Amino acid sequence: MPFIPTTDENRKQMLKIIGVDEFEALLNDIPKAIRFEGDLDLPSPMSEPEVSKLLLSMAEQNAHTGSYACFLGGGAYDHFIPAAVDHLISRSEFYTAYTPYQPEVAQGNLQAIYEYQSMMAELTGMDVANASMYDGGSALAEAALLVHAQTGRAEICISRSVHPFYREVVKTYCHRSGIRIIDIETQNGITDLGHLKASIGNETAGLLIQHPNFFGALEPVEKMGQMIHDAQGLYVAAVDPISLGIMKPPGEYDADVATGEGQVLGNPLNFGGPYVGIFAVKKALIRRLPGRLVGVTQDSKGRRGFVLTLQTREQHIRRDKATSSICTNEQLCALASAIYLALMGKQGLPRVAELCIQKAHYLADEIQKINGFSLMFNQPFFKEFAVRCPVSPEKIIDALMKEKIFAGINLSRFDYQIDDGLLIAVTEKRSRDEMDRFVQALKQFEN
Repeated sequence: MPFIPTTDENRKQMLKIIGVDEFEALLNDIPKAIRFEGDLDLPSPMSEPEVSKLLLSMAEQNAHTGSYACFLGGGAYDHFIPAAVDHLISRSEFYTAYTPYQPEVAQGNLQAIYEYQSMMAELTGMDVANASMYDGGSALAEAALLVHAQTGRAEICISRSVHPFYREVVKTYCHRSGIRIIDIETQNGITDLGHLKASIGNETAGLLIQHPNFFGALEPVEKMGQMIHDAQGLYVAAVDPISLGIMKPPGEYDADVATGEGQVLGNPLNFGGPYVGIFAVKKALIRRLPGRLVGVTQDSKGRRGFVLTLQTREQHIRRDKATSSICTNEQLCALASAIYLALMGKQGLPRVAELCIQKAHYLADEIQKINGFSLMFNQPFFKEFAVRCPVSPEKIIDALMKEKIFAGINLSRFDYQIDDGLLIAVTEKRSRDEMDRFVQALKQFEN
């Protein structure tokens, strides 16, 4: 088939249809200061070995967790990943496959997704989980659309202790649906129950919280659930799945929807993605569940089989009447999560969670012994905590980078008006030596 490029006349017609005179008008929202102009500064032609060597040298300029002690968190965490995870998801039948619409030729893929769904439902204590979402932020946003559609109400409360990026995604999703977002203030690092009670009304569709929250603190989840349910609203909890190894799952504190970021379950940091969104609901909400769902059935000979089910919810069939506009699921990342959970098992996951909480509290105790450093909030926490610093957190981050330590996240980046806060995360991978080295490096900044 010959390639026929777009002609000048074709381009003129297309621009006319969309109402602009020239292509440049489409770039108005991009500042000229960051646009590339001129020719690319490329080297002379190279052989394949020369190109490989050049690219490797460029890649080695990246600072990564293979050579740095990582105390970064804020939604993405450096957990241990068993070698078997990458080996298994790299098999061609998984690595190159797309979510199948023809179950008769894709039973293995469908079964893998079904296993993932089953594990997510058990882990969260919910009745049913879908085949995964894009990431934790979009999963929470889809939950907001679900509670609006289910209740028919126009307001949604969201705690400001929810990850700031997640809150922005929620607001973006809800804007087009005319949903009003009510921000619930925080007090001492957790949701302000007084403000929440005053904000819930007859038009409140639901409440969105994060537990552990963005600061790593544990929320009073039972009290908040009671408040929203008393107003006939729905309760949504975004959770860290690793924490569910030792903490009460959302289903046990009567959450209607549970979401989360599955990156921590066998997926590397990947410079920010791709990740995998967890989404689980009570059985009563199954028809509102966004995305894809794999079910188990029997064929005419009584043999067990797997199929995509309840597909009338999906946009490829129902179009504008669909439950959601999500087009696919993060199948490969979800498979990695399922393999990780299968390898860890019912003893391994609690052990990972225990190591996280023990090491995080050890480091927090040691940091508090340094003059000028203190915990920002007096709340129970899981594996992440905020520290008040005697100097700019940015100064600390830059200085410790030279010692091959990722010190944490500067909280001044977010909408909390906190200028002296450093958010620190500790996973099971951090050794006693790394933590002690971190503490020793912080001592150069003590008062």
